[in-house]
Amino acid sequence: MAAAKILLLIFLFSLWLQPFSCIAGETAAPNSGKSSVFIPSLFDPSNRPVAPDPANLKPIRFLTADDYPPFEYLGADGNLAGYNIDVARALCSELKVACTIQPRRWDNLLDALEGKEGDAIIASLKETKATREKARFTAPYYLTPARFVTVAGAKTYDVRPEGLRKATIGVLAGSAHEAFLRAFFPGPTLVPFPDREQLMAALVAGQFELAFDDAIGVTIWINAQKNSDCCAFQGGPFLEPGFFGEGIGIAVRSSDDSLRQTLNWALQRLDERGVMTELYLKYFPIGIY
Repeated sequence: MAAAKILLLIFLFSLWLQPFSCIAGETAAPNSGKSSVFIPSLFDPSNRPVAPDPANLKPIRFLTADDYPPFEYLGADGNLAGYNIDVARALCSELKVACTIQPRRWDNLLDALEGKEGDAIIASLKETKATREKARFTAPYYLTPARFVTVAGAKTYDVRPEGLRKATIGVLAGSAHEAFLRAFFPGPTLVPFPDREQLMAALVAGQFELAFDDAIGVTIWINAQKNSDCCAFQGGPFLEPGFFGEGIGIAVRSSDDSLRQTLNWALQRLDERGVMTELYLKYFPIGIY
């Protein structure tokens, strides 16, 4: 009886930790011959947003940053490139409207939107209590999962709370990831680091068995290394919104709900047609989920 109760608790805990798993799927990376890249579907197929009236559509001026690869950056030709940039262009193509994408300083994006220098922000801006005071957000088109990571070739770890009671885990000091482990993973020794560079360098040097961090940040760090095969994710994504956010959407002025609904319709259309999956695999071929 005790064993059965433990198994039930483990099952319920896994569902709670990964609330999007019920609507997720696996998709093959281009030319991989495998079906191994986990991609959550963030759009409910039973939800049918009302299509915008083409007569009411207007050109959209997107605001973004230019210093956060692979999401937005200046390419070798001096033009904007990146995942968010391609999503913006795909939206404009789906809506059949003209668009501009203008870079701004990150700390000036919301003020520029409020000042009507643009119509929408597509720059990986998180929806928080503070940002909701200045803007409204579309449905999320990608998530920011937390993941465990080890050096490549490490043994397979049981990354449930009971499997890591005696582990030593590196984290970023004061991060949501450290707070999450302290709240739900009793037992492991946590080693805080002031920044990701030091955290990942210590992991590669063998100072502890695992790190727990933002999967996107880790992926960007790995891609910047000469040895991009240094590390590997272990276990699945942790998507608890109270700690890791509710995903990334597009911000519009609070008074412009019509544009928000139009963008929601176009995002769902792009998801249904497989365009969002293609763009995700283009920039994250190894997967962040």
